[in-house]
Amino acid sequence: MKKLGLIFGVFMMLFSVQAFAQAENSAEITFKEKSIDFGDIKQGDKVSHTFELTNTGKVPLVISNVAATCGCTVPSWPKEPVAPGAKAEIQVSFNSTGKMGKQNSVVRIYSNASEPIEKVSLISNVLPKTK
Repeated sequence: MKKLGLIFGVFMMLFSVQAFAQAENSAEITFKEKSIDFGDIKQGDKVSHTFELTNTGKVPLVISNVAATCGCTVPSWPKEPVAPGAKAEIQVSFNSTGKMGKQNSVVRIYSNASEPIEKVSLISNVLPKTK
């Protein structure tokens, strides 16, 4: 039983060292800001924001997908790898047609970064359209 515990301990130590080494040699996303609040907008307004990011990691950042929570929010992102130290932009547009009240449109960014899923959001308060 002692041998089994020793083998398990060595395995866990090697696994921890490998996980640390992978984190040291990975891409990292650092955003200038992760959310933008447009305040009050009128129903039917379209707003957009460009989220600036920097790859602060040691290897190229590859963004494999960017997905919004609903069809009212449309993201576009760089399809080419982002070199270490380089900047890139994710453009996000929100269409408030058919929406009312407080809105928090979340966009998920999937990549090879050490944190594989990041989130950014557009926040607004949609007011009725005035006639």
